[in-house]
Amino acid sequence: MVRIRAGCEFVFATERAVHAVFQIRPRLDGDHTVIREVFDVSPNQSPGSTYQDIYGNTCQRLEIPPHHFRLYYDVIVDVPAAPDAVNFDAREVAAHALPDDALLYTMPSRYCMSDLLSDAAWQLFGNIEPGYGRVQAISDYVHEHIEFQYGSTSQVSTAQDVFESQRGVCRDFAHLAISFCRALNIPARYVFGYLPDINVPLDKAPMDFAAWTEVWLGDKWYTFDPRNNKARTGRIVIGRGRDALDVAMATTFGAAQLDKLVVWADEVQEPNQTSVFG
Repeated sequence: MVRIRAGCEFVFATERAVHAVFQIRPRLDGDHTVIREVFDVSPNQSPGSTYQDIYGNTCQRLEIPPHHFRLYYDVIVDVPAAPDAVNFDAREVAAHALPDDALLYTMPSRYCMSDLLSDAAWQLFGNIEPGYGRVQAISDYVHEHIEFQYGSTSQVSTAQDVFESQRGVCRDFAHLAISFCRALNIPARYVFGYLPDINVPLDKAPMDFAAWTEVWLGDKWYTFDPRNNKARTGRIVIGRGRDALDVAMATTFGAAQLDKLVVWADEVQEPNQTSVFG
């Protein structure tokens, strides 16, 4: 196992009280063990309530009071030391044999308009042998043809927009890969969470939430990461859904200005030490 310290800090400014839902805590069914959590909001108030949405994601309901609001979340988790599983023998599954809960992820969604990208998907990948290798070819294509560029897309940009502009951030890479998979009748879902830099060069850019994909092949979901395009260690899943709309890190029911967002995810070098919170 590898021990990871992860978390985030939000600072909002509002003119009046606004209700909000946050998805920042690891999923209850993830391949991790939570060692300790710290959840703090200021001004001090009730921690609100939590619930599991229809996808099994843990959601936190809170009231953002007028003026200044800060949410701080910090967690230590143990995760498997092995990198993402790779299996080029994994085969695609015909629609009639798919599990009921996988069928949803073959359909177009708000940001993954696979119907609009169907012709492109079949032209680019239709002649590749079905299976893990074809999904990897999709990930390779997105990784190689889409330029990672902060600010190049907005919250309403779709996979079609990204395909045409050839620029985006990690959520856009995931949306495009998902759309290509679904156009080929391969179930694919959107995943986001914390991703530390373990066994890879340290990224000098500020840490952020990461987005990747999971694809149903054979009898299980496999992780593909078109942004990084390599097996990684230390993924902590926060949310899964059809696309980013289902797993927004913060949803506000009213005007609220986000003044600050900081995210961290780092390996803890001493596995038995839990006093890192100060």
